[in-house]
Amino acid sequence: MSDMTKKRLQPGTVLGPLPAALVSLGTFDKPNIITIAWTGIINSKPPMTYISVRPERYSNAILRERREFVINIPTADLAKRVDLCGMKTGRDGDKFKICGFEKLRSDVLTDCPIIGDCPVNLECAVTDVISLGSHDMFIAEIKGLLADNSLFDESGKFDMLKGPGILGYVHGDYVAMGRRKGTYGFSVRKRRK
Repeated sequence: MSDMTKKRLQPGTVLGPLPAALVSLGTFDKPNIITIAWTGIINSKPPMTYISVRPERYSNAILRERREFVINIPTADLAKRVDLCGMKTGRDGDKFKICGFEKLRSDVLTDCPIIGDCPVNLECAVTDVISLGSHDMFIAEIKGLLADNSLFDESGKFDMLKGPGILGYVHGDYVAMGRRKGTYGFSVRKRRK
């Protein structure tokens, strides 16, 4: 029995940590960036993801028209620029220029820009939009995946925990993630003798 005491709260959006993702959208010549914590993986085959965006946001109309976006996973050292992209609207200017982000071209999407400063980029094509109330959920197939060379070990294995740490979001706070506590299946794996 736990000796932890609990207090009941109103139902709310307290799940965390979540990614503090930078979502790039629009076109290469007229790009936008929005900060999104409400994203995740929803299917393996085909690889599927989602982002949730309020209908009144500038990015919502762009997503509905263009039907593609890139989820760019930033490192903790980009926290100030990540926050700025969530505080400023794309109506007022080019966030790539405002934040000094490197803009790359996708070779799998029509014209959607990629943030080169982020070590992981998921190139996504929208398959469905579901209006849920306060947010619209943009469901998308991951059409391409880019990862910085620094995230591979000597044997070529991909490791997102290498480097300065991925930026996360926990109920209003940005956090650096990256301390490994185990690997998938370690609780049941037999020890080598």
